[in-house]
Amino acid sequence: MSDPRRRPRRVLTSLTAVTVLSLAAGACSSSSADSPGGSTPHSGGHLTFALASDPICIDPQQAGNNDALYPARQLVDSLTDQDPRTGRIVPWLAKSWKVSKDATTFTFTLREGATFSDGTPVNARAVKDNFDGIVKLGAKAVLGSGYLAGYKGTTVVDEHTAEVAFAAPNAQFLQATSTFTLGLLAASTVKLPAEKRCTDNLVGSGPFTLVDYTPNKSVEERRRAGYTWGSSLWSRKGPAYLDKLTFKVIPESGVRTGSLQSGQVDAIGGVAPQDEPGLKSAGFSLQSRANPGLPFALTANVARPITKDLRVRRAIQKIIDRQEIVDTVLSGSYEPATSSLASTTSGYKDLSAQLGHDVAGAEKLLDAAGWRTGSDGIRTKDGRKLSLKVIWGANFGPNQTALELIQQQLKKSGIRITLQSATIGDFIALRQKGDYDFSWGNTTRVDPDILRTGFSGKLLNFGHLADRELDGVLDEQASESDPAARAAHVARAQKLVLDKAYQIPVFELTTVLGLSGKVHDLDFEASSRLQFHETWLS
Repeated sequence: MSDPRRRPRRVLTSLTAVTVLSLAAGACSSSSADSPGGSTPHSGGHLTFALASDPICIDPQQAGNNDALYPARQLVDSLTDQDPRTGRIVPWLAKSWKVSKDATTFTFTLREGATFSDGTPVNARAVKDNFDGIVKLGAKAVLGSGYLAGYKGTTVVDEHTAEVAFAAPNAQFLQATSTFTLGLLAASTVKLPAEKRCTDNLVGSGPFTLVDYTPNKSVEERRRAGYTWGSSLWSRKGPAYLDKLTFKVIPESGVRTGSLQSGQVDAIGGVAPQDEPGLKSAGFSLQSRANPGLPFALTANVARPITKDLRVRRAIQKIIDRQEIVDTVLSGSYEPATSSLASTTSGYKDLSAQLGHDVAGAEKLLDAAGWRTGSDGIRTKDGRKLSLKVIWGANFGPNQTALELIQQQLKKSGIRITLQSATIGDFIALRQKGDYDFSWGNTTRVDPDILRTGFSGKLLNFGHLADRELDGVLDEQASESDPAARAAHVARAQKLVLDKAYQIPVFELTTVLGLSGKVHDLDFEASSRLQFHETWLS
C-alpha cells in the first residue's frame, strides 16, 4: 500500500482582493508585545489563531471537525504518531508495540514518567479506561466508535503494558492509535458524561492545558511546564515553545483575513479562496496541505424513494462538472475528486475515468428511469417532481457557493435540489434523523478504513445501506494485515462505492492557513491537522 503523499504548498500573494472590514489598522498583535524577537527558535510568546467556526466541543474523543481539533489536539498525546511524509507509525506514549499475526491483539509498552496535567500517571490502566470509555460514548464518538469496532477489551498486563483485543482482525487499529480521537484523557475526565467534557474538565497529558473555552468566542490554552514525553517525530524534546495559545472564533472570512492583516491575530485557518492572492502579494505566508480521507461529496440516503434508484444516483454523478466547481468556487490550492478517497489517503486508487462529465449519458439514464422533463424544466414521474433535499454543515466556507453551483448544474438536466444548512453541532443529528436525500461533507483520515466508517452497513450507516458485497470487501480490508493484499481490497471498495453511486465525490479538501511573518514551524500532522508544540514566534 502506498504511503500518503504530502503536498505542502507555500505561496505568496497580493492584497487587492482582500476585504478588510472594520478592524483598527493600528491594533497591536497579540504576539508582538511579548515576543522576544530573534531568528532562532526560542521559548515565550502568545500566539492567536483565528478559527472559521465555533468548535462546539473540544473533547478530542467526540470532536470531528477541524476547528474543534486544532485546540483539542494540543491537549492530548497519542500512543503512536504517524510520519506525514512516509506514513510510518512511530512511538509517542508507547515506546514499542506488538501486533498478533491475525491483527486481533495489540500489545503496547508505555514509556515511563508521562503524566496527565492533574498529576496522575499515563499507564496501562489509563489506556483501558480511555478505550472502554470511547466505546461507551457510542455515536457521540463518531470516529472512535469505528476505530474500536469489535473491541473486546483491554488487559492491564502490568503498570506499563496494555493488551488491546478485538473479536475480529482490525488492521487499521495501529494507525488509529496515532489519531487525536484515541488520544488519552485522565480518569477525572473519562468518568464524566459526554456533555460535561465538551467545554471544560478536559485533562490530558499534552503539551498544553485548557484554561478556558467560551463558546462562540475563544479557547485559551497554556504551555505545560515539565512536558518531556512528546512524539518521537519532534525535534524538540521538552515543553512547547509558546507560553500561551488563543483560538479565536471569527466566522466571517473577510474579517478573519482582515484580522491577520491588521495584526490582531497571528495566523488564520479556513483562508477563503478569493483571499489567497491578496494575502500572497501582501507578504503573508500561505501554507496548505491536502486532507486525506473522504473528499467533499454528496452521500446518498438510499432509504429515500428517489435516491434508492441507482440510475438517478449515477445520473447525478455524470452531471456534476467537478472542474467547473474547482475553477469557479475554489482556487489552485484544490483538486477535483478522482475517487471515493482523497488522493493523499493510503491505498488511494485513481478512478477519474468513472467520474467524467457526461450530461448526455446522464439524461439517457433519467429517461430510462421514467423521469420526463415537465413544462417548468423539472423532470416528473408518476406525478412526482425530481426534487431532492441536500443537508450540509457549515464546516467549510465555500460549501454554500459550491452547492449552489451544483444546484445550477443539476437543474439544467431537470433535477431540483433544495439546500438545508445546519451548524456543525446539529449536522450529525440531522443525518441521524434521515430526512434528506443527500448529505454534503467530507471526513479526514489517513487510513483507508474511513471507507468502512462511511459506507459499512454495520457501523453508523447514515446512508441506510444494505450491501453485502460492499460490507464484505470493507471487512476484508479491515482484517487484512498484509499491505499489498489490503490495498487490493481497498481499491475494490473504492470502485464499488462509485459503481453504486453511494457517494458522488466532487473535490478534495485542502487545509489552507494564512500566517504572519513572525510565525514559524507550524506543522501539519499526517491528517493535515495542526501541531503547535514546535511553533515559535520571532
